[in-house]
Amino acid sequence: MKRVLTFLSLCALLYTTGCAHKEEEKEEEAKYLVTSPFKNDTTLTSQYVCQVRSIQHIELRALEKGYLQKIYVDEGQVVKQGQLMFQILPIQYQAELQKAQAEANFAEVEYRNTKSLADSNIVSKAELALAKAKLDKANAEVTVAKVHLGFTEIRAPFTGIMDHFYVREGSLLNEGDLLTTLSDNSKMWVYFNVPEAEYLNYKTHAQQENMDHVNLLMANQQVFDYPGVVQTIEADFNNETGNIAFRATFPNPKGLLRHGETGNIQMTLPVKNALIIPQKATFEVLEKKYVYVVDKDDKIRSREVTIAAELPHIFVIKSGLGPDDKILLEGLRQVRENEKIHYTFVKPDSVISNLSLYAE
Repeated sequence: MKRVLTFLSLCALLYTTGCAHKEEEKEEEAKYLVTSPFKNDTTLTSQYVCQVRSIQHIELRALEKGYLQKIYVDEGQVVKQGQLMFQILPIQYQAELQKAQAEANFAEVEYRNTKSLADSNIVSKAELALAKAKLDKANAEVTVAKVHLGFTEIRAPFTGIMDHFYVREGSLLNEGDLLTTLSDNSKMWVYFNVPEAEYLNYKTHAQQENMDHVNLLMANQQVFDYPGVVQTIEADFNNETGNIAFRATFPNPKGLLRHGETGNIQMTLPVKNALIIPQKATFEVLEKKYVYVVDKDDKIRSREVTIAAELPHIFVIKSGLGPDDKILLEGLRQVRENEKIHYTFVKPDSVISNLSLYAE
């Protein structure tokens, strides 16, 4: 009987020792990595919805009344400065010019005769001045008639690309009727609105750090090949939106950009003492970002954070964390709220520098 009791006691001791050993192993396995936000100066790329406009975009309108006799160009065509585009039936204006020239010729003959008589003291100098005034008036009417006749030929005021036609050959035009539009796309003006705080950051650092260069993200999510330069900022803020309008100029040598396109301007702005954390230290609930913060009792508590910007493998924190907070780096799915954990602290700069190695 004593042997049996001794045997059972020995078994119980071995079982207890084994359980304790397993608990120690479990505690060793449950050691987590913890770090803090990394505080560092960095730059953030902000995006702003933008509108693309041609550097020159004008309407071509009829300057005289008449029938549209001929269209010499086509929709979407590139036209050169001075190229003939439209011809309004010029018969009426040609007749007016001929009439004005005939009257000018008559006035010139009358002036010469009067001058000859005045030189011989047959007529007074007053009559000669009157004849000269009639000649000047007739010449002015010839000039006006030539201008009106010139208005029947509509030529390109600059090199650009045509839009669609609003009229067709044979249309009866009134003065001021719209014919088409013409765009000079050699350079593009891109307009975008910037919030007040970001405007102040830009103005503070733009000249010091050459930050006037911006990129254009097109509608197909491709970045335009040529960077632009911020050249103009409007004078006043919009009191309803709190924004101010910027204008950047982009070269467009291949003609890819067209008037009326949309996209996003990418502007790089400096951020002093930014708080940076690894993306993998966060989790999402209902489209909100959270981290697990380790408190002074080594218990973890979830905390919502606001993201200022997203960069490869990292988030820049806008609010929710301080530089001295400790956050859980790995094993976010293995822990529960208010659970006490054992951890190893990893320096923030070491974590950030090795993110490309750990990235999940």
